[in-house]
Amino acid sequence: MTQPVSIHTQVSPISRSLDLSPNPYPPLKAPQVPQSNLHSLPAIWARKYFVAVTSDYDAAQVKKLDRLSDYEAPEGRQYTTEKLMQNLKLSTAQAWSMTENLLSEEMLRHSIDPSLLDPWKIAADSHQLFEKALTAYSNRLTAPRLAVIVGDDCGQLRQKYTAEDPRVIGFVSMQFHHTGKILLGQLEPAERSLFAPYLKVMDDHMYMPLRDAYQAAARHEADSPALLAVQNLLPISSRIAHRVCDQIRRLNPGYQTLSGSLNSSAVRTSSIRDVEMFLVYLCLCVLEGDVLAVQRQLFPLCIMLYPRLNVKWQMVQDMLQVIGWEMYGQLPADSMTILIPYLRTLTEMFSSEVFQDEEG
Repeated sequence: MTQPVSIHTQVSPISRSLDLSPNPYPPLKAPQVPQSNLHSLPAIWARKYFVAVTSDYDAAQVKKLDRLSDYEAPEGRQYTTEKLMQNLKLSTAQAWSMTENLLSEEMLRHSIDPSLLDPWKIAADSHQLFEKALTAYSNRLTAPRLAVIVGDDCGQLRQKYTAEDPRVIGFVSMQFHHTGKILLGQLEPAERSLFAPYLKVMDDHMYMPLRDAYQAAARHEADSPALLAVQNLLPISSRIAHRVCDQIRRLNPGYQTLSGSLNSSAVRTSSIRDVEMFLVYLCLCVLEGDVLAVQRQLFPLCIMLYPRLNVKWQMVQDMLQVIGWEMYGQLPADSMTILIPYLRTLTEMFSSEVFQDEEG
C-alpha cells in the first residue's frame, strides 16, 4: 500500500510547481466570497449545485424543443420514467460491456483482482441508484433534492468498492457514466433537457468523494482554518471549473478526445465534472491533512482513464496551473495559505517529470 505523502516534508520548492517563481500571480485580493448562513458542506454543495443548474438552464432555448410542456407535465414525466425503467436493466448491462471494453487491459496492467469486479453486483448497484433517480424525476423532485436523497447511498457505494482496492472505483464510476449516456440516448431532445441534471447528480457523486469530505469536515471545529478554507472554495468550484475548461479549450484548439472535440457539449460537461472532481479531492486533502485520498483514488483513476480517453497529461498539468490562478483571483489570502501547499503537491504528482517516459 502506498504510504501517504507528508505535506510538511514532501512539498518541494515553489519553483518546481505551478510556475510560481517568481510569483506570477497578482496581489491577493480581499475576500470576495459572499457571506452566507450556509455552514455545512452538504448545504454548500446543494446550494452550489442549485445555482449551477438554474444558471445553465436556458428556458428560452429549451422552449424551442419539441413538446417540452408535455414532457414537463406529470404525465410526461411519468411517460419518460416508464420508458427508461423498461430499458434500465439492459442499459446497465450494456454500460458494463462498454466499461469492460474500455478498461479490460487496465485491469491487467494494474494487476487488479478480477474477483473485485463482479459485473452483476456493479450492474445491480447502479440499477438500484438509477431507479431512485427515475423515481425522483417522476415525482417532480428537483435535481438538488435528488443529490440529498442519493448522496449518502452513493457515498456508501464508493466506500464499498474502494475498501479493498480503491482503483475499482474507476470501473464503477465509468459504469455509471455509460449508463447515463445510454439512457439519454433513448430520449427526445426535450426529455434530455429535463432529465440530464438528474444524471449529472449521479455522475458527480460517483466520481467525487463528497461523503468522505463531509465526514472529514465533521471532525473539525467550526472555526478550523482548514474547514473555513474549504467553505470558501466549494461554493465557487463550479465557476472555477467553467473558467478552467474555457482556458484549456483555448490552449488546445481542435483537440479531439475519445468522446469528441473539447467544444462538444458532452466533452465539456465531463471536463467540468473532472475539474470539480480535482477540487473536491483538494478539499478532502485539506480536511484530512494529507494527500492519501489522491494517492489511493484520484491518481490511479486518472492513470487508468485518461490515456484511454485520449486526454494528454499536459492538459491535466495546464488544468492544475489554471486552477491555481483562479483560486488566487477569487479566494482570500488566509484560505490560499491553507490550500496552496496541497495544490502544489497535486501538481507535482501530475507533473511532466512523472509522465516523461509516456509523453516525452
